[in-house]
Amino acid sequence: MSSNWDDLERWMEGQQLPRGFEVLREPDWVEKFVRRMMTKSLPEIAGRITGTGAARATESKQYIGVTLKLPPGTDYGALRLFVREDAVRVEGLPGGKHELIKLPKLVKPKVCRASVKEGTLHVKLRKRAGSRAFHEHTIHW
Repeated sequence: MSSNWDDLERWMEGQQLPRGFEVLREPDWVEKFVRRMMTKSLPEIAGRITGTGAARATESKQYIGVTLKLPPGTDYGALRLFVREDAVRVEGLPGGKHELIKLPKLVKPKVCRASVKEGTLHVKLRKRAGSRAFHEHTIHW
C-alpha cells in the first residue's frame, strides 16, 4: 500500500507546471512547507505536532531508550513518568507543562527503568515481543 506522499508525488509528476515551480514536485519540500505553515498558524499546539526536539528515542534489539533533556529549573521531585504501549508522558515540567514522546515500537508498559543524570531523564523500556505463533481458526461455510 502506498502512502499519500507517494500518490502526491505521482500526481505532481504528471502536472505541467510553469517554470520555477519544479520544487513543488519534491514531496520532502512540500512536507516541510506544510509543517512550517502549521507551526506558524497554530503556535500553541506546534509543540505537539512537531515535538520540542528535547526528546529522543533510540532502539536496540530488545529495548527502547528515551532521553529527555530537562529544562532548567525542573523540580525532580515533581516529575511523574507515565508509560503506555506506544508513548511515554512526562509531567511536572516547569510551567505545569508535560511532554509526550511517541515510541517507534510497542513496549511492555510495566517494565521500565528511569533515572536522571546531569539534567537528562533516561528511560529504558522493554520491547513487546510480537507473537510468531500461528493460531488456527475455524472457517464458516
